[in-house]
Amino acid sequence: MSSSSRRRDARLPAAAGPLDDDDFLCEILLRLPPQPSSLPRASAVCKRWRRLVSDPGFFRRFRLRHRRNPPLLGFFDKYGGRPFRSTLEAPNRIPPERFSLQRDDDYDRSISLGCRHGLFLIFLTKHRQVLVWDPVTGDEHRIAVPGAFDLDKTVGLVNGAVLRPVGEDPHFQVVLAVADHKQQALACVYSSKTGLWGDLISTPLPYEADGSPIPTMVFIEDSVLAGDSLYWKLTGNFQGILEFDLVKQSLAVIRVPLDMCGEGRCFKIMRAESGGLGCLVLSYDCAAQLWKRKTDCDGASSWGLARTIELDKLLSLKSVCLLGIAEENNVVFLWNTIGIFMFHLQSLKFKKLFKTNIISSYHPFESVYTAGTCVGGGGHDGAKLLLNTQDD
Repeated sequence: MSSSSRRRDARLPAAAGPLDDDDFLCEILLRLPPQPSSLPRASAVCKRWRRLVSDPGFFRRFRLRHRRNPPLLGFFDKYGGRPFRSTLEAPNRIPPERFSLQRDDDYDRSISLGCRHGLFLIFLTKHRQVLVWDPVTGDEHRIAVPGAFDLDKTVGLVNGAVLRPVGEDPHFQVVLAVADHKQQALACVYSSKTGLWGDLISTPLPYEADGSPIPTMVFIEDSVLAGDSLYWKLTGNFQGILEFDLVKQSLAVIRVPLDMCGEGRCFKIMRAESGGLGCLVLSYDCAAQLWKRKTDCDGASSWGLARTIELDKLLSLKSVCLLGIAEENNVVFLWNTIGIFMFHLQSLKFKKLFKTNIISSYHPFESVYTAGTCVGGGGHDGAKLLLNTQDD
């Protein structure tokens, strides 16, 4: 080949590779693991990658893609003023001030009701409103509560749940549940899509002649979402579970075996490992029983013991208290005199978080968060996240 031919070939543009296509590269970046440091690290590769992952539309797609398998970012303390505490290690650890809700007089005597799908639900008793807060974006929605949930008409405190229906992002639903003086359970659903509350739904509550004289009420513990239903614990005269079917828009009462709520035992509702309704029964001898509700071919439902975990042998503990359950990650938070532990029910791995003498209740926060690409004005600089989290 002549020297002139070689010079002409050198001037020809190189063929474009797959990664030169922005749309194709975005599809690859969308598949990065949903850890807080993933996108900040990607943005540090080059200016082009930073431009792509910093686009608000990209972050919305990234968050939506991982919403059904979010990482456990940490928890909010229900009785400690609701400060956030990250459970992740550097470079993914999130400083508490990142998820800090500005409080004013409206929050006096407020009750936090739990987190789900990246949203935090708080009942503002002073103004009879519920607050739906997105800690990642900082967005807040205040919604007036129906009159049926007024204090003079109900027994015990109002409980509730927040969730995002599949395929309806960014819309959300709020479901309130309470017992009234007519010995029935009430529920009502709010949809951000319509901006309206639905019809009031009710079902009778059983009465146990030999039960507690305290009226049956919806216990103020976090709800559980399993399948198409929400579940709350019932306490007082009747010990059981209240189910709200999101599809049928109906309430039902579920009985639990005496083995679950006998002396020296406490039970918490959880999502079973198969995805249905389950319960975690914790006894004073540090045995954790995982129960599962099954339905046979004839439609009859029953409870069965799935397995037992001997926590005293795994953690060398004599007694524990259950503080919260992260339903998407199958993780429980346990308190003991030597500290707070995070325990994975499937792998049986545990991690000591910190030491405290205070027994509280935790709202696990499972969501997709990354600095520098937050939508709605709540963003932070990605490089700062990588630096700050390594300082903790």
